Parts: sequence; structure tokens; C-alpha cells
Amino acid sequence: MKGYFLKYTSVAPLVIFRIGLGIMLFASTIRFWSKGWIEELYIKPTFYFTYYGFDFVKPLGYFTYLLFFICAAAALCVALGYKYRIAIVTLFLSFTYIELMDKATYLNHYYFVSMICFLLIFLPANVSFSIDALKNKKLQVDQIPAWCIDAVKLFVCFLYVFAGIAKINSDWLLQAMPLKIWLPARNDLPVIGFLFNYTWVAYMFSWIGCIYDLCIPFLLWNKHTRLGAYMLVVVFHTLTSILFPIGMFPYIMIVTACIFFDAAWHQKCISLLKSLFGAKQPVSAPLQEKLEWNSLQQRFVKGIFFVFFATQLLFPFRYIFYPGNLFWTEEGYRFSWRVMLMEKAGYAQFIVTDDSGKYIIVNNNDFLTVLQEKMMSTQPDMMLQYAHYLASHYSKQGFKNPKVYAETYVALNGRLGRPLIDPKTDLAAESDSFKHKSWILLYND
Repeated sequence: MKGYFLKYTSVAPLVIFRIGLGIMLFASTIRFWSKGWIEELYIKPTFYFTYYGFDFVKPLGYFTYLLFFICAAAALCVALGYKYRIAIVTLFLSFTYIELMDKATYLNHYYFVSMICFLLIFLPANVSFSIDALKNKKLQVDQIPAWCIDAVKLFVCFLYVFAGIAKINSDWLLQAMPLKIWLPARNDLPVIGFLFNYTWVAYMFSWIGCIYDLCIPFLLWNKHTRLGAYMLVVVFHTLTSILFPIGMFPYIMIVTACIFFDAAWHQKCISLLKSLFGAKQPVSAPLQEKLEWNSLQQRFVKGIFFVFFATQLLFPFRYIFYPGNLFWTEEGYRFSWRVMLMEKAGYAQFIVTDDSGKYIIVNNNDFLTVLQEKMMSTQPDMMLQYAHYLASHYSKQGFKNPKVYAETYVALNGRLGRPLIDPKTDLAAESDSFKHKSWILLYND
């Protein structure tokens, strides 16, 4: 390990990764804005599902537009390598704040982007082909410690491998669920659409998806299989972008996978970009200037990365400390790279009553958007949050010591619906925590 940490390599892969990520996030933010989703998701709702421990993170009204502007500007500055350290910290904070504003909008790739931005805070991605390096010649180097690039590769491996491990379950492999539900809905696609009516196609996609996730990072890391593996990445993620509405994630992964190519390929990309911008190419090869970190800096960054990767390695397995079926309770489900594993449809009706016998059946449309109600109706922790909000709201409407009960029915991966939570439990009296929620009914299947 000591020898490994002394190895140096070209900075080119990290530079291209910085540029690609910055451009993708800038485009994603503009796309989000242009489709009116800021207004729809973060301004119109009257109630937001915050994450436990992050209750202070809430939409900022019309200042949310300013937050998205700051995020887009920071992404562009990261791509250009301008005021890089300030820009990447700003990008991490602004993007993560957006991600945490409402649990109803949770997506795995938001978490992936936040964590990648966190890693880039500590990496020297601006020491070459950046405005910072152009303005400060002392900053310019073309060799950095090899582990700086391998850290990004390792995190991408975590995403794929954990996503593959999560697919090793009976519903995915033995029942082809939920693809057996999703694929026939896309049978209107030209040329290949008719295939999705056949059950064997759903099984084929399920098994290929699992094997792909488990193998692709290792195939990308190996130089002998890298080119073919990258072609698989392009085909796989292009197909998923056509079949499923998952936004920019497939394209972000296509760009991210480029980090596995060798330095010579990335150097050609930089030379191409220089020629496009009219920059003069050096007549002779540049000197192999190395990035020199003092021992304290190295230890600090290595320490941060060790804690980061240890956490990422253990966190997806926290679900084992909770009883019951993970897909049913969803305790330990988020932030664990469980990508598109289930189809849950639910119905939740809330009844508010008080000590005097007064009661009301809540119309969820009065408080939640269509997306919020859809997500809440299948996730117990969101039901609990909503019940607390209802108790607070109706206490202001004259209910004394309001109690909130819920009638719920949830269907998991095509099965018949069944109650999710105990209808006799007063949710207003329950508190949220990392402990198991005993009022979730068992799913014996």
C-alpha cells in the first residue's frame, strides 16, 4: 500500500471527468428549470417531506430559483476550472440542499452526484486545462497521485456492485418483477416494442441487468475489456433512458464511465478541446511536473477518504438491523443504490379525531401534490410525517388533542394490496427515529 500511494499518473482523466460532470450538471439544472419543475415541486406545495435530521432544509419560496441559479453557475465554473475550490464546495452544498428539500423527489442519482461532488472537493481537478491553472502558473502540474483518480473509479464501482447485489432477490431473478409490469407498458416503441409483450424478455432483462451491474466496473477497469465494456455502458444506459423516465442519470453514467479510460485517451480529448478553443499546442511534450502534497495534507485527505469509503461500504447493509421485508418497510432502503427494484402502488386515507369525538376524513389533495401523495402512500416514514402535519393543522382548526389514524393498502410488485400500517395506531403520538417502526404490519410472503 505504501508503494501504491507513491505512484503518480497523468491528471488528464480527472480533468476530463471534471469538465464532463460540470457540463452535465449545468445542463441538468437548466433542463429542470426549463420544464417548470422548480415551480411544480418546490414552490406550489404547501407541505414538504423533510429527511430525518435535516428538518431545517426546506424550499426557500421564490428564492429557490436563486438556489438553482447558484447551482448551475457553480457547475459551469467547475467545468471551466474557475475558482475551482469555491465552485465545487458551492456545487456540493447547493445540489445537496436541493436534493434534501423534499423526500418525495428522492432519486439514487441525486445521491450519487452529491457524493461525487464531495470527493472532488479534495481532489486536484483544476491543476491542468483550467482557468485557475492558466492564471496561476504555479498551480500547473500534469502528474498527480494515482489514488486520486482511483478513488473516483472505486466509488463508481460501489454504485454498480451494490446495485447488482440488490438485484439478487427472488422477485427480480425468479419473478422478473417489476420489469414484467413495466416493459409491456412500452410495447408502443417502434421496432422493438412488440418484444416487451413476451414474459421471457422481462426475465432476460432482469438477469442481464443483474449480471451487468455486478461485472461492468471490473470490465471497465481491465484495459483488455474496457472498450467493449464501455460500448455496453452506452447501449445499456441509452436503452434505460428510452424505456424509463429517469432523467439525466443514464447520460451522467455514460460520461462518468470515461474515467476508466487510460490517460492517453483523455490527453487526446484535451488536445481536441484545445484545438476547438484555438489554444496553441506545445511543440514538445510537457515536463512531467508532479503535484507535491506535504505529509499533513496527504494524511488529511486519505483520512477523509478512508472514512468516506468505509461508510459507503457499510451503509447499504444497515437494513439487516430492521425486521421484516425491506421492500415493504423501506427501513434502510434509501441511499443504498437500490435502483428501480420494485413497483409499489398504494392508497392511504387519514382520519383525524379528538377527545370530544369530532372527526374528519382528510382529502389528501388539499395538502399534497399528486407526486407527494403517490410517494407518501407507500412509505411509512412519509405517512408518519404527514400525520404529524395533519395533527398540527387540525389542532389550529379546533381539534383538541387530535389523533391521526390511517387506512392503508399497498400492492408490492404485482401482488394483491394489503394493509401497510396498523390502522389502530395513533400516528400523531408516534415519533420518528432510526429505530424500527413497530406499527408497520409484517409482510409474510
